[in-house]
Amino acid sequence: MSFYDTVYSIFSTAYTVVKVIIVASTGISIFLSGLLYFKQTTLIYPRNIPEGARTEVPTPDQFDIADWEQINLFTKDGETLSCYFLKARKPKEEENVEHERVTVLFMHGNAGNIGHRLPIAKVFSEQMGFNIFMLSYRGYGLSTGRPSEKGLLLDAQAALECLLDHEDSKGGKIFVYGQSLGGALAIQLVSKNQGKVDGLILENTFRSMRTLIPSAFPPAKYLARLCHQIWPSETTLPQIENTPTLFLSGLKDELVPPEHMARLHEVCVSPKWWKTFPNGSHNDTWIELEYFQNIMEFIVAVIRNELVTTMSETGSL
Repeated sequence: MSFYDTVYSIFSTAYTVVKVIIVASTGISIFLSGLLYFKQTTLIYPRNIPEGARTEVPTPDQFDIADWEQINLFTKDGETLSCYFLKARKPKEEENVEHERVTVLFMHGNAGNIGHRLPIAKVFSEQMGFNIFMLSYRGYGLSTGRPSEKGLLLDAQAALECLLDHEDSKGGKIFVYGQSLGGALAIQLVSKNQGKVDGLILENTFRSMRTLIPSAFPPAKYLARLCHQIWPSETTLPQIENTPTLFLSGLKDELVPPEHMARLHEVCVSPKWWKTFPNGSHNDTWIELEYFQNIMEFIVAVIRNELVTTMSETGSL
């Protein structure tokens, strides 16, 4: 074989190898793109985690909560949501009776079910003296349907309308409290119901799903644009003009970078409070010292119309 034949053979082989690599890479990219696009609801809404989350939903009785109601919400598109409404423990005569006229609409993160959040709800109803409505999203726990951004917005609207008409919450103050995905849902709900909600509480919430993907799902960071579950918190929050908002940010959040919460606080144009928890991670910020104290003081400040004079935006109490 001549020198030129050898060189040609080498280049031909190399070209073939490169073509194979390109084809393989393209195939992998197409596979990942398809997985993200068609399976993203499974990734974003892991309602089957932990095991048994769709069938085993702890009840308030199991946490020695006596005064509660199981409510089936019926959405406009025909789903049935199995929710809990925990009633405020009646305050003693010497305590501030304004608390029993407060209802908190609680919207949890993207995994598990409402029963897993009952320890949180119990603090609101028994120690803080507030009603708390625990929304069970479609496809979660014992609720029917499959979760989606559009569907969860219908679920949240149904919950708010229920509270506006319920005998235990009608005419009182309503605060919407969301953790992570629930915070994104809370922002969308309040933006569409300004004047009906007295306060917004956000914990470890992201700017948008597309901006979250690079940190939450690193292999898919270049495919984020294919995500059709948008959750545009960063662009929606500035549309909420006069709803007092409390930001609760865990600085050791391993799923939602704390910069997301900082950015949401920055774009918020409503009266706002900012509180950080140096050791708070994504799922356990609520156990940090002064977590519930900050929520209590925020709600009381809003009720008394003392928000501006009580706490600075830096979060110092």
